[in-house]
Amino acid sequence: MTNDLAPEFNHPTFRLAVAQFDEAAHHMNLDSGLLERLKAPQRSLCVSIPVRMDNGQVQVFRGYRVHHDVARGPTKGGIRYHPDVSLGEVAALAMWMTWKTALAGLPFGGAKGGVAVNPSMLSAAELEGVTRRYIAEIFPLLGPDKDIPAPDIGTNQQVMGWVMDTYSQQVGYTVRGMVTGKPISIGGTLGREEATGRGVVDVTLEVLRNFGLSTSDTTVVIQGFGNVGSHTARILHQEGVKILAISDQLGGLYNKKGLDIPGILSHLATEKASVPSLTQFGEPISNEELLMLPCHVLIPAAVSEQITVNNASGIQCQYLIEAANGPTTLEADAILRERGIFVVPDILANAGGVIVSYFEWVQDAQRFSWQESDIHSRLKNIITVAFHRILKHAEEKKLTMRTAALIAGIQEVAQAHQCRGLYP
Repeated sequence: MTNDLAPEFNHPTFRLAVAQFDEAAHHMNLDSGLLERLKAPQRSLCVSIPVRMDNGQVQVFRGYRVHHDVARGPTKGGIRYHPDVSLGEVAALAMWMTWKTALAGLPFGGAKGGVAVNPSMLSAAELEGVTRRYIAEIFPLLGPDKDIPAPDIGTNQQVMGWVMDTYSQQVGYTVRGMVTGKPISIGGTLGREEATGRGVVDVTLEVLRNFGLSTSDTTVVIQGFGNVGSHTARILHQEGVKILAISDQLGGLYNKKGLDIPGILSHLATEKASVPSLTQFGEPISNEELLMLPCHVLIPAAVSEQITVNNASGIQCQYLIEAANGPTTLEADAILRERGIFVVPDILANAGGVIVSYFEWVQDAQRFSWQESDIHSRLKNIITVAFHRILKHAEEKKLTMRTAALIAGIQEVAQAHQCRGLYP
């Protein structure tokens, strides 16, 4: 499957992405040449990032940018700062982004980038230095009609502001549309910071409606309380859903009566505290124990490969909504399917971020801003229409939601390749 690829791509997350692709392709009549083309990135760039640290020493970091496919338009994908960033992981995330944008009907291909660094260990000046040198190194790949980055794990609005400024300094004028997720004052959009979480909520509420569950009777467990997990919890709480447990990388917090999400968010905003340390709101619990809690809805919103063959048989939810990228391994997927757990795959459930990034890109091109209510309603329309389209296809063809979603995205990309032909 991946033996013919470069050793750098022999990464568990990339193998998972390819295995999912193979599973979907098994149900499709794809041209063999196209099948092989879509298994590997169209282009990838590895760069060295020398940065002078605050102590005067020069430290060299490793950075990556991958374009998986450009048949449907410029590539779109986040920039991740994390110690475990690698070419294989970035390539997998770029592939998933290709299917995600196609599934949502956005005129993009998939990309991803990142730097192997722990941003929490850097000063603000060092973080800016890493960002500006990284963007300078991958500059040939970037542009509003070539590749449009966005925030991801370890990056934020400020980092995107530095991205835009570095690129603009290179070309000699301000280019607001070359990055999304940036501050509103320099061309960002209302609703972008919470977009992924809001999209997860839109899909979750649609699942509840489809299966006849009221919000007041629904219990939810969320693994991961970063940008996506915290906004998901906040909005679900506003909708009347009971959040039983949340967690960060240090552990979780559980309350069988439901957590006070606004109170927790208020404490985290004013104190340097971890989730499990806030024992005034609930009982400490490990991330492993959290995944096993009985609940209606489980939302993994942390990192990839959290639900594996080792714990899938102990999952006690009815519905699993993948807010993270690749949180479920292929083997675990089969176990969940056999147990009748309804899974909404990542390429559908967490598409809210790239959908609203598309809105930001359009607004920058039009030089016209939309109201936040417009952003929310447009996002809800796109993601819920996609959900029902995939659900209908899955039910008619007796497929899992993941396979049906992948088929829908791959078909769009395959059609674009067929229409464009092969050059030269």
